[in-house]
Amino acid sequence: MGICHSPLLGTGLARTITRYLGRGYTVLASVGHVKDLPTSKLGVDLEHDFKPQYVIIKGKAKILAEIKQRAKEADAVFLAPDPDREGEAIAWHIAEEIDGKSRGNNRKVFRVLFNEITESAIKRALQSPGKIDMKLVNAQQARRVLDRIVGYQGSQLLWKKVRRGLSMGRVQSVTVRLICDREREREAFRPEEYWSLTATLAGTNPPPFEARLKSINGRDADIPGVQAAERLVAAVRGKDFVVQSIERQEKRRNPAAPFITSRLQQEAARKLRFTPKKTMTLAQQLYEGTEIGQEGPVGLITYMRTDSPRISHEAAEEARRLIRERFGDQYLPATPNVYKTQKAAQEAHEAIRPTSAGRDPESIKQFLEKDHYQLYKLIWNRFIASQMTPAVLEVTRVDCVPQGSRDAYLFRANGTVVKFPGHTAVYLEGEDANGAARGRKTEQEIEDEAERQLPVLTEGERLRLVAQDGQTAPGLLLKQHFTQPPPRYNEALLIRELEEKGIGRPSTYASIISTIQERRYVDKVEGRFAPTETGLTVNDFLVKGFPDILNVDFTSLMEKELDEVEEGEKPWVAVVRDFYVPFTKDMAKAKTIPGPKDIVQPPTSIRCEKCGRMMEIKWGRNGKFLAC
Repeated sequence: MGICHSPLLGTGLARTITRYLGRGYTVLASVGHVKDLPTSKLGVDLEHDFKPQYVIIKGKAKILAEIKQRAKEADAVFLAPDPDREGEAIAWHIAEEIDGKSRGNNRKVFRVLFNEITESAIKRALQSPGKIDMKLVNAQQARRVLDRIVGYQGSQLLWKKVRRGLSMGRVQSVTVRLICDREREREAFRPEEYWSLTATLAGTNPPPFEARLKSINGRDADIPGVQAAERLVAAVRGKDFVVQSIERQEKRRNPAAPFITSRLQQEAARKLRFTPKKTMTLAQQLYEGTEIGQEGPVGLITYMRTDSPRISHEAAEEARRLIRERFGDQYLPATPNVYKTQKAAQEAHEAIRPTSAGRDPESIKQFLEKDHYQLYKLIWNRFIASQMTPAVLEVTRVDCVPQGSRDAYLFRANGTVVKFPGHTAVYLEGEDANGAARGRKTEQEIEDEAERQLPVLTEGERLRLVAQDGQTAPGLLLKQHFTQPPPRYNEALLIRELEEKGIGRPSTYASIISTIQERRYVDKVEGRFAPTETGLTVNDFLVKGFPDILNVDFTSLMEKELDEVEEGEKPWVAVVRDFYVPFTKDMAKAKTIPGPKDIVQPPTSIRCEKCGRMMEIKWGRNGKFLAC
C-alpha cells in the first residue's frame, strides 16, 4: 500500500503511480495535509514548550479512515508525500493516525522519497525505504507554530487597532514592508537632469557608428544642463575625429544553472507573464503526471520545490547525448557542467528538469495545454542549455577624439559580436525591465551592453561626422535625460529581493504574493506592485509596534534557524522561543500605540445628502471612506 499527497489534483498523482506499480499495491491520495492547528483558537500551548494541538482538518476524516482501514489490511505501508518539510509532516501525521504510539516507527510503515514520478524512480525508492525524518518534521512544526503565533495574535490586534478582516504574517508583513518602503523611496525621489552627447562617425569602411562622450580632460563627462551641453556641441562641431585606441577582448558567457524554484518563478514571470501561483500550479501538474497519448499519465518534470541546482549523473549524461546528436561536439563541454549548491539547500533534491531529456517539447506539444507546453519548454530548454558550452563573444571598445579641440574630449563606442553561440542556441536568460538599475547610468549602461557590430577600424584612422535627421548639429545629437526613481517591484523583482534578503522560502513565495493581493494590501499598477492605503496604514502601524518582527534581518535570521532545525543543529522549541521573546515585547508595545480606530476623527465639512448630518472618516476593507 502506498500513500501520496496530491494537493491540486487529488487522485492525479495516485493514478500515475498506480500505473507504474500495477497489482499488489493500493495507492491512496491524502490530498495535502490531513491534520493542522485548529482554526478557532491559537492551538499552541505557550506555557509548555509551544506544544501544537493538532486536529483533523475538516473534510479529511473520511480520507484518514480509509487510509487506516487499508493500512490494517496491508503487509507494508509506504508513505510517499512530497520530499520536503511539508511532505514529511504529512507522512508523520498519517503514521501517527495509523498507529498513535509509533511516532512514525511502526515496523510496517515506511517513508519513501522520489524526486520524479517515473517508474524507475518509484521502484528504486520502494527498494530502499526509510523512516520519517523528524528533523524535517520539527522544522515544519517550528515554522507552523511561528506563523500561527504571529497570524493569530497579531491579526487580533490589527482587528482592534485598524479594522476587522486584516491579517498579520511573519513573512507576509515583511514582504508588504518591502513594497511600502520602495513606494516611499519613490515618493521622496527628486529627479536630476543630465545630458548626453553622441557623435555619429564614419571612417574608411562602412557603416557609420555612434560614439558617446565619455570623458572631458580625463574626468567622467558630467553635463548637468542645457547650457553646458550646448557649449560642448560648439566645441566639437565640424571637427574631424581620429581613432585613438581599439581594445578587443574575448568573453565567455556561461550557461545558467537548471531551475530552482525561485528562478523558475522569476523566469516564468519575465518570459511568460505567469504569476508565481500560476507557475507553481502548472509545475505541480507537470510533476504529478500528464496524459501523453498511448503512454498514459507521465510525470514530465522533477519535483518543483527545490533550492538545489544539482542534477543526477544519469540526467546529465542523457542531456549530453542529446546535445551531441542535435548540435555536435563543439556544443558539448569535455565534462558535465556542475553547479554550486547553496549551503542550506538539500543535497538529496535535484534541480527542476525534465524527467527525460529525450521527451522534447515539440514531440508532446499536441498532448499539452498551451500554458503547460510553454512552461515545460522553458524548463526543458534551460536544462539542456545548462549542459552546453559557453557562448563566445568578442567585445570591442573604440575610443575616438576630435582634432583641434582646446580640451580633451573622449568619445567611446562599444561593440559586441557573437563568435560562437554555445548554450544561447537553445536558451537566453530573461532580463527585468528597468531591472534594479537606478540613476543616471542606467540608459548609458544599457546602450553600452547592447550587442552591436562596429565597422573595421584601425588606430589612427581619421573619422568624419555624419549628418542625420533630428540631430542637434551635423553628426552630433544632444539628448536630455532625468534620473529615474527605483522601480516598483514586479513578481520577478520581488521574488529576487525576497531570496537575496533571505525572507521566507522559495516554496512559499507564490502563496505570500497571492495573499498580500487578496488582502488588498497591494494592487497591481501597470504590472507592478503598489501599496494600497490599507497596506500603507497597516504597515506603518506594524513597523511602529513590531520593530523586531518586521525587521528584515531578524526575519532572515529566523529562516536560517529553521534551516538549522532541519539540519538537526538546533531544537525547534529553542527557535520558537528565540522568536517569541521579542514578539511578546513588541506585542506589549504595539498595544499602547494608537491605531486608526483609536483616533477620534472629527466631522468633515461634507454634509450627507440623505440625512443632513456631517460625514465622518471611517475605515473599511479598501481604506478610508465617508459615512454619516
